[in-house]
Amino acid sequence: MSASVRIALAPGDGIGPEIMNACLRVFDAAGVLQHLEFVEVEVGQRVFAKGDTRGITDEATATIEDTGLVYKGPMGTPIGGGGKSINVTLRKMYGAFANIRHFQALPGVETLYSKAGVPVDFYVIRENLEDTYGGIEHRLTNDVIECKRLISAPGCDQVHRAAFALADRLGIALVHCGHKANIMKMTDGLFLERFHKAGENYPGIQRADVIVDALCMNLVLRPQQFRMVVLPNLQGDIVSDLAAGLVGGLGFAPSANIGNHVSIFEAVHGTAPDIAGRGVANPTSLLMSGLMLLRHVGLLKQAAIINNALLATLESGVRTADFGDRSREPVGTTAFADAIIANLGKQSTTHAIPVPKGDSPFFIRRPKPHHHTLIQTFEQTKSVHVGCDIYIETTLNPQEIAVRLQGLSEHTPFKLTMISNRGTQVWPTGSVYTEVVDYVRARFELRDMNRAASLGQGPAIHMLGRIAEKFAICDFQPLQYFDGVPGFSLAQGQ
Repeated sequence: MSASVRIALAPGDGIGPEIMNACLRVFDAAGVLQHLEFVEVEVGQRVFAKGDTRGITDEATATIEDTGLVYKGPMGTPIGGGGKSINVTLRKMYGAFANIRHFQALPGVETLYSKAGVPVDFYVIRENLEDTYGGIEHRLTNDVIECKRLISAPGCDQVHRAAFALADRLGIALVHCGHKANIMKMTDGLFLERFHKAGENYPGIQRADVIVDALCMNLVLRPQQFRMVVLPNLQGDIVSDLAAGLVGGLGFAPSANIGNHVSIFEAVHGTAPDIAGRGVANPTSLLMSGLMLLRHVGLLKQAAIINNALLATLESGVRTADFGDRSREPVGTTAFADAIIANLGKQSTTHAIPVPKGDSPFFIRRPKPHHHTLIQTFEQTKSVHVGCDIYIETTLNPQEIAVRLQGLSEHTPFKLTMISNRGTQVWPTGSVYTEVVDYVRARFELRDMNRAASLGQGPAIHMLGRIAEKFAICDFQPLQYFDGVPGFSLAQGQ
């Protein structure tokens, strides 16, 4: 690589600075710093402590946007009140839409599966920007709080294209989509639909889907049957940590967050404040994330050399206190890095990685966009308004609610067709055994569907005003058909 590549360096909180220093020492010994320039930025607890709820300084923002690359240690986030998770904020703010984690059994890291001779080697690709991680929450009534879940077709397309492209590059012949489309038929249904659409461009890769709860069970029972799984954000987060448990814990789980303009490579374990400053932390996860960074910018040879040295070190029994043969004395963070450096040029006898003859740099820094980029999948869809769901706060029983709402909607184009509570229909049919809370959904649909093309949403909003004079309104959701297909779900029991 002829020119230096600048990378924003965020050492992290707690044990972060210690393990980051260990990784940079290994990089330096392997000649990586001849090609990369790390520019330290201020992100995390120190920024929160100054009262900045963003968790990132303006200077750090400018550096990250200039470099397009971040190498990041573990970072703490205020619990409860205060700022949002800086880890999530960075991914979302910079559009790092695909979280890539590789889970592989490592020599010297004993697990139930290594003892049983069960091979573990698979990737989890997690959509990184949407789902409940939008953090859009509202208290709606005395007793009910809402978290809004957003899944977009373009967001699905981005992560699925990234997953299939990576599988193709790695020679992976089977990709699974994990989902809960049996329950969340529209959101997870869209995620699953776009998975199969993206896969059509890779006829040599077999596609399969699995409900996420069955996926978790089968990962524990037979992890060897999976090579790559792509999931929505929250499910992907949970499955990723489960998968880490199969290979020894988060200390052995590298992570990359890939975007069109900014990519972030980070340790995903915690800041471990109980051992911070003692020099005993395990730098393996952060180092392996750094290897993903090196490969991302084209330093394939150096990445392979360091990877082999790490594997040889683990195979030799060198360990920090959190893993390995308990009959052997553990070493500290610095000594662990020293052992890796001493093994540069060596290979594991069981996990050797081929070393390319030279590097093939392919890192391209895209120009900074001048404005927010609109991403679209369905551009020619025809939609018509057919009614609305009105959410109200009330302690009245469903039958009394229905009588009042029918009176308020009597002279409108809409009729009351359903009342539900916590997603379950309680009117016009239902069971008195269904317990209810003070948050009610009332569905109104057109009396004459032939009028849909000419009405728009104005009449529904007008009716909303009438109902708002008698009930406390919590939310309002227009109901639409898209290309003749309902854009809304039924209630349970409807």
